[in-house]
Amino acid sequence: MECIITIELGTNAVRVFAFSLSGELLASMKGSYPTFHIRPDYSEQDPEQIFITMLYVLKNLLNEKIHPQKIKVRCICFSASMHSVLAVDENGVPLDNAITWSDNRGKKVAAALIASRACKKIYTATGTPIHPMSPLIKIAWIKENDKEKFKKSAKFLSIKSYIVQQLTGKCCIDYSLASATGLMNIHTLDWEPDALAFAGIKPDKLPELVPVFHSPGRLLKAYQTSLGLPSGVKILIGSSDGCLATLGAGVWGEGKATITIEDSGAVRIVGKKVLQDEKQRFFNYLLTKNYYVSGGPTNNGGVIFDWFARQFGEFKNPFDIEYSMDMLMSEAAKVDAGSEGLLFLPYLLAERAPIWNPNARGCYFGLNINHGRQHFIRATIEGILYEIYSIGKTLQEHRSIKSLSVNGSFASIPFCAQIIADMFNKPLYASRQSNNSIGLGAFLLSAVEMGIYKTIDEAAQTVVVPDSYKPNKQNHKIYNNYFRIFESLSLKLFDEFENISNLQQQT
Repeated sequence: MECIITIELGTNAVRVFAFSLSGELLASMKGSYPTFHIRPDYSEQDPEQIFITMLYVLKNLLNEKIHPQKIKVRCICFSASMHSVLAVDENGVPLDNAITWSDNRGKKVAAALIASRACKKIYTATGTPIHPMSPLIKIAWIKENDKEKFKKSAKFLSIKSYIVQQLTGKCCIDYSLASATGLMNIHTLDWEPDALAFAGIKPDKLPELVPVFHSPGRLLKAYQTSLGLPSGVKILIGSSDGCLATLGAGVWGEGKATITIEDSGAVRIVGKKVLQDEKQRFFNYLLTKNYYVSGGPTNNGGVIFDWFARQFGEFKNPFDIEYSMDMLMSEAAKVDAGSEGLLFLPYLLAERAPIWNPNARGCYFGLNINHGRQHFIRATIEGILYEIYSIGKTLQEHRSIKSLSVNGSFASIPFCAQIIADMFNKPLYASRQSNNSIGLGAFLLSAVEMGIYKTIDEAAQTVVVPDSYKPNKQNHKIYNNYFRIFESLSLKLFDEFENISNLQQQT
């Protein structure tokens, strides 16, 4: 038997999957690593810790599940979360921690670009909204605030580029992940001069741009030996997690949208044309040259419920976060839709779409004497999902959405999936492999490159989505009424968000 290995470099964990050439999931393993919030608005990760965790998980999966059954590895394909920036020296050694997508330290830099004439031109060229999430803003922030590191930096890499370089010795980034940097022109497939000028860099400071089907080369000899893999194993650069989650969900064609909620979240559609929005609220990322994945991301997905569970949940032991979450979900189910008027703005990590406010902060609203613990739990879940609904509602100003598909560990929880269906008032489908849609997307990409499928279209059509949720129209009415207040608060508190953010920066 032969297999394809996919490696997902996620926000807080690496997930490794092994698929047979027919798409059957043979094995999977996961390893976690922390994100450091050393100051408000700062989010960083240790690249060496990510690399070591990835090697450890991959080696364990191979030694425990693949090699004992004498399964031959044909290909290893990578996916990764977007918007990370890692400065390295001329030897490829990190100069500091990697800055992640949720980092908002560059909000003043972003505000300056938004106020300039270059803003619309850069957004139109790159398809990436002007926001502190983007590497464009992160590099410009380093240029202005950490001149010594900027001067020492030989290149600015993504986490995936760094990992692939460690394994193969080649420095490259795929068009898909690069299209989320705010630095690549999605029409010319080259680095965008205006964006480079704003960041203060030249193309040689960035990795080589390559297609998602590109092979950067073979594993270095040391890793062939360590992992017990032959030199002939093909390494594929792969794509971004968002694009592959969309492919792995089988959301291909008009009238369909996919909702992904892991630590962060997003609502996405696929098309052959860029989604044009005068308010610059949506991203347009490439999967391949002919397909754009468009939509909006939220910073505040499952990571917010994880935060709530760690603060207020009950534990069998200090590390049993999943038990705590299950108990909280059971309590939330005892409360009616709408949490009896208790609303939660989930902006603990500021927010991206659709408000694009790096100063946004979380709060509970509407609290009265009759609210108890159960209401707080359900309001927290509903707040996360109201934010998802707000993205989808905004998308529908441009595209018709008739059905939804969900994936990701948080969105796929039946309780949460039903709330999403109720909020959108649309049928919702969940794949049996919804928790590994990114890995499945990477498998499908690999299978197209290997000739198992002729096209991306054919590969997407193989995804089965049997489990469905029908919306409860009465709950939809309740959610619709409360959502109007949620949406209004998110905008009306703009000045207060900025004031409290500034005060928090002083502490």
